[in-house]
Amino acid sequence: MDAIDRQLVELLRGNARLSYAELARQVGLSAPAVHERVGKLEASGVVRGYHADVDPEAVGLGVTALIGVVQDSSSGDIDDVLDTVRDMPEIESCYFMAGEESFLLKARVGTITELEHLIVRLNRTPGIARTRTAVALSTKWEGRPQATREPS
Repeated sequence: MDAIDRQLVELLRGNARLSYAELARQVGLSAPAVHERVGKLEASGVVRGYHADVDPEAVGLGVTALIGVVQDSSSGDIDDVLDTVRDMPEIESCYFMAGEESFLLKARVGTITELEHLIVRLNRTPGIARTRTAVALSTKWEGRPQATREPS
C-alpha cells in the first residue's frame, strides 16, 4: 500500500458511499484509476466489505454484553468451540485472548432473559469450562476508525 491507497482507505472508512469520482477528486487521480485501486484493495483483503452502521437499540438489540470464555482443555477442540460460537447469531465479535480466558465475545440481545439463555447455551458447549459476563450499561462509542499506519 502506498500513500494514495492509505488515503483511499481513510476516505472509505469515513464514508464508504463516496463515488469513485469524489474519491478521485480528493486523491488527485482519475475515477478509473481510483476504481482500479479500490478493486485491488478489495481483492487483497485490505477492504473486507461495506456495511450499514445500524443502531442496535433501534432494531431490538438493546443489551450488550462482553463474555469471557474459559476453555476446558480436557474436552473439546478449539475449532469446535469456535464453530459453535460462530453459529450463534447473538455473538457479534470473538477475540482470541492471552490470559485465563481464551476468548472474549461481544454479544447483543434484546433482553436480559435472552442473555441468560445465551450464557446457558455457551456453558453447555463442549470445550467451554465456564464464562464470565459483564453487561454494558451504555455505549459511549464503538467502531471508531483509527488512522491507518504503514506496516512495520
